[in-house]
Amino acid sequence: MKLENYQLESHNSDLLAKHERQLDFITSEISDAQSIIQKLVDFQIAIPSWALGTGGTRFGRFSSGGEPRNLEEKIEDIGLLHKLNGSSGAISLHIPWDVADNTNAIKALAAQHGLRFDAMNSNTFQDQPDQAQSYKFGSLQHVDKAVRKHAIDHNIEVIRQGVELGSKALTVWLADGSCFPGQLNFRKAFQNTLESLREIYAALPNEWKIFVEYKAFEPNFYSTTVGDWGQSLLFANKLGPKAYTLVDLGHHLPNANIEQIVSLLLMEEKLGGFHFNDSKYGDDDLTAGSIKPYQLFLIFNELVEGMDARGMDHREDLGWMIDASHNVKDPLEDLLQSVEAIMIAYAQALSVDRVALQEAQAINDVARSQEILQQAFRTDVRPLVAEARLRSGAALSPLEAFRKFNVRQELIKNRGAKTVATGL
Repeated sequence: MKLENYQLESHNSDLLAKHERQLDFITSEISDAQSIIQKLVDFQIAIPSWALGTGGTRFGRFSSGGEPRNLEEKIEDIGLLHKLNGSSGAISLHIPWDVADNTNAIKALAAQHGLRFDAMNSNTFQDQPDQAQSYKFGSLQHVDKAVRKHAIDHNIEVIRQGVELGSKALTVWLADGSCFPGQLNFRKAFQNTLESLREIYAALPNEWKIFVEYKAFEPNFYSTTVGDWGQSLLFANKLGPKAYTLVDLGHHLPNANIEQIVSLLLMEEKLGGFHFNDSKYGDDDLTAGSIKPYQLFLIFNELVEGMDARGMDHREDLGWMIDASHNVKDPLEDLLQSVEAIMIAYAQALSVDRVALQEAQAINDVARSQEILQQAFRTDVRPLVAEARLRSGAALSPLEAFRKFNVRQELIKNRGAKTVATGL
């Protein structure tokens, strides 16, 4: 399905008068509103290929219908999202779920939709059909060198495919770990993993990065080999300047101070990327900002402050991606909501009075410091986000437009009601 410009123009014209009234008010309240709007226009959030289908639990999966059946349809769906919100201009592929049979054709299709290829994702957490070596007891950490070699070769092949598509980063997430005490030797597991990562690191092109993702639990519940940001940072430091830690909001134990983690990783120049989602209990992978919007704002506050302190480009110097599961919502609606929440938190962080905050911190004025942050968080910056979309030629209200133009119904009509997205 393709949305035409005239459809979005018609949608926007119905909402324009109200939007302009709201925009006039907020721009009178925020002194650097125009600068914030431009940063919002520039900011892009990658959509992972696996987030376009309905997720599930171990108990069941209920398709939304019209799910993308191949890589081409995944690109088309992300093109739809980008057309609606102007902020989803990148796709992150997962290999072997998203192998391109014709690389040039895939690149051309992505370009037609204004998309670039974000970080590539390898898969050593499940065995593929006819796979000679099994990952049941780990991949890069495995006690059997033949299994480790198989996982290394897969990652190097993912890099090769990424080079052809124009990607410049590899994300490594490992399910490696143990379920029971005594199952493995922690030090040997770490050393095996490091040895494996070094071989992968050696295969990186000069301009590439490798992101080492961490996770406290699941699928192993006694230990994970890259269990927290400290272990990821150890790997990144030992690997070299092209290796970074990747933070996923869901990959923390309850009440972890994630904003402090990202602040310190930025200070050490080792924060490489960010995966957005939300959670109530653990790694729930819920819609970003749906449970803990204040935490999302506080994280962005540290991201903005830390990146500005180093003179980093907000759009280019970190990898931004959504990594969520959509069990009961329409996946595309969920992604539209997540992008909206991320953009709001980013705009709120951009509106923080940095000078006043630094002055309050310098004299230990705790109440004043809190008020400065909460003032930014409580300010309704949605008109700034909507204006950024309008200037990008997107929809003032993406979710409303999605429903107005019956996007899901059209996808079901074209693809069928029982389709299952590849990789799920």
